[in-house]
Amino acid sequence: MSEWTSGNRLRLLENGEEYFPRLFDVIDQAREEVLLETFIWFEDEVGRQLQQKLIAAVRRGVSVRVLVDGYGTPEFSAEFLRQLQDAGVRIESFDPQPTLLRIRTNFLCRMHRKVVVIDGRLALVGGINMSAVHLRAHGDDSAQDYAVEVHGPVVREIREFSRRGGEARRARVWKRWRYWLRRFPREMMHPRKGAQALFVYRDNDQHPTDIETMYRLGIRNARESIVIACAYFFPGYRFVRDLRAAVERGVDVRLIMQGKPDQPFKVGAAAILFDDLLSMGVRIFLYEERPLHAKVAVIDRHWATVGSSNLDPSSLGLNLEANLFILDEPFNAVLRRSLERLVAESCRELTVKDAPKRSLLRRMLLTLGYHLTRRMPNWGRHVPYHEQRVRRMDAGDGASHPKG
Repeated sequence: MSEWTSGNRLRLLENGEEYFPRLFDVIDQAREEVLLETFIWFEDEVGRQLQQKLIAAVRRGVSVRVLVDGYGTPEFSAEFLRQLQDAGVRIESFDPQPTLLRIRTNFLCRMHRKVVVIDGRLALVGGINMSAVHLRAHGDDSAQDYAVEVHGPVVREIREFSRRGGEARRARVWKRWRYWLRRFPREMMHPRKGAQALFVYRDNDQHPTDIETMYRLGIRNARESIVIACAYFFPGYRFVRDLRAAVERGVDVRLIMQGKPDQPFKVGAAAILFDDLLSMGVRIFLYEERPLHAKVAVIDRHWATVGSSNLDPSSLGLNLEANLFILDEPFNAVLRRSLERLVAESCRELTVKDAPKRSLLRRMLLTLGYHLTRRMPNWGRHVPYHEQRVRRMDAGDGASHPKG
């Protein structure tokens, strides 16, 4: 079980322009080991540069292990994969499944994490995939997103987790309950000096609600402000109830969401909550410059999180996710300034008059959505019906053309 650690050093990385140069630089510096997990690895200009960096690392004697998702990264060209294999890069795919009439059907319970560990001395955690879509040069469809670079004791926890391939360590039920009920509230209410960090992941076994629990504990302890920037926001009833209680305590609660969505149906689901959130006093800002892919939040002056988990049924109840939770005033200030810049320069505030009118159908959908999402985490461990496996990829798995 991960624990809060002190004495960490943190650096916020915004978008691919900051993330990819730093990623390639730390891979070049690797001397022993590179562990990389990503939902998407596309064979575009970023993906090809990553391939060459990993091959060069192996030739220096570095052990390189990569885990990609079998849905997000369904195929590489045969030549691309063969070059990795011949160099000695170990690349594995999480739950790959054959297509049905060329349609991918394995979209449930995905490995959605984005984690890199270098030599056990530094880690990168966030929401940025290995794709040029995170670069502004990609055009109007490029994504706004974040990652955090961390040095310090928490890296040992992240390295151990990645070496296990994300498999959770078993713990007695009473120990897990004691951990959640006692340790987290005390640490958040009384942060120590220096950067504290906690690596939190969700799975469908031992840790199905850990990330949501950390968010809710942060919200419950908020006294001044809450700012959440999330690509897909459709949490359960208890999460929304905690936001309502925060507003009633006088907390300034702000939500930054997509105004230019990459998946309109998910934003449409979130819109069901708009009138309810606005009526309770939550301020909603729609980011309209380009798609918002962020999964970050800041609370008061010290609490922050950066990671891969959205606040929707897929991330909170089905996917394998990872977030870094942080207690550090300087890091909180840096992330807060970035979010304030988004609001000032590229967001439109939604008002009560902008929200769809309440009708009988909307009331029914809202009630149904609350009840479905409230129970989603308990369903996640039962879906899909087949056993998920990590399978090593080889050149025979490649497609005849690169995927972009």
